[in-house]
Amino acid sequence: MIVARFFKDLLKNRALLLRLSVKDFKDKYVGSYLGILWAFIQPAVTILVFWFIFQVGLKAVPVENYPFILWLITGMLPWFFFSEGIMSATNSIIENSFLVKNVVFKVSLLPLVKLMAPLIVHVFFIGVLIFMFWIYGYQPSIYFIQVIYYTGALLILLLGLSWITSSLVIFLKDVGQILAMCLQFGFWITPIFWSINMIPEKYVSLLKLNPMYYIVEGYRQTFIFRGWFWQFPRLTIYFWAVTFIFIIVGGLVFKRLRPHFADVI
Repeated sequence: MIVARFFKDLLKNRALLLRLSVKDFKDKYVGSYLGILWAFIQPAVTILVFWFIFQVGLKAVPVENYPFILWLITGMLPWFFFSEGIMSATNSIIENSFLVKNVVFKVSLLPLVKLMAPLIVHVFFIGVLIFMFWIYGYQPSIYFIQVIYYTGALLILLLGLSWITSSLVIFLKDVGQILAMCLQFGFWITPIFWSINMIPEKYVSLLKLNPMYYIVEGYRQTFIFRGWFWQFPRLTIYFWAVTFIFIIVGGLVFKRLRPHFADVI
């Protein structure tokens, strides 16, 4: 019921949502000389640094016959989107407090507004990643279209989580710091810099409980290992079960706390 109402509001307010997303994207970099280019420069510099360190400096060995840098960046891109998205969406209501008292606007759309800028940057760097594969001699494959599925799955996961965090941070300011710590911890327990094959078998099942494992490995299945998501039914079912739990819990938390937003902000 909550999810259905959200999508109904989304369709009804799609024009306003688009305007707010564009405004948020521009406002984030207003006053800087390069403007919105910073949204693309910062991740690009990070990729260049990792390329120089691992490919030129350390001469990292290939993973599954693929250059290490391609294997690494394929795992890092979804994490960039996840970390930037959840941190931005967490503050979405506080940063748009003027809309909270607007009885017409659906405040539940605000986290989605904050997710649009990271999504645009993410889509751009997917194109960069495909170009990098081409530079290294790997031609585009039909499997590449699967990135749409995994990006959509990640967006839905972020929406559920952001309903929870954006509601709680209004009443508990420590949520931002706790979230930053969780992201640091989550980065290292997600197989981004390391392969799951390096971990003792008895810990593998535990690490796979992390929903970002499904997304990161899904990107690698899309660009490197060439496997479809339905070839991993147990992981797929588990991911969507967890994601829908976050959506339902997030919707309930948001609905319960929404009447008190205006009194606290």
